[in-house]
Amino acid sequence: MTVESTTPYTLIKEIETRSRSRALGLPQQIEVRRTWSGIGFRVGELLLVSSLGEVGEILVYPVLTRLPHARRWVRGVTNMRGSLLPVIDLHDFIEGVPTEQDRRTRVLMVKHENILVGLMVDEAMGLRHFFDEERVGGLSTLPDVYRDFIVGGYKQGNTQWGVFNLEKLLTHKRFMEVAARL
Repeated sequence: MTVESTTPYTLIKEIETRSRSRALGLPQQIEVRRTWSGIGFRVGELLLVSSLGEVGEILVYPVLTRLPHARRWVRGVTNMRGSLLPVIDLHDFIEGVPTEQDRRTRVLMVKHENILVGLMVDEAMGLRHFFDEERVGGLSTLPDVYRDFIVGGYKQGNTQWGVFNLEKLLTHKRFMEVAARL
């Protein structure tokens, strides 16, 4: 085509043809699914998960100083960057079964209002992601002693995760009664 014989319409049609021949395809439609994320941990054989906003840090089990006249589930205190951090054995507090410390034992550092505490757990499972459709109403394997602290659950395959509300734990009346009765 010569420039003299080209009309604006034919020029636009030619540009359109070249553009279509070189154009990339449209991006694929990707289904967006809503998710909820939390920190997973194990207490005994029970798998639990707490909101990301509730767990400040996951610590390797620290060196502790025992506290005299404290309940057995109060494992002691440690210095965490200049602050005293009491460490509570979560399994012992809830079920009365002390956690056996091993290389997988971790402490979840939790802060709520003016309460800073470390919760000893059997194992930290890291960041866990759940789709909304994995949410379940009730957990069949949940012991009754956990019911005050569980606010829901998720099921992934054959694995059930209880959503453990750390604020409910820290504000529980019995949790604040750390002195042993002599």
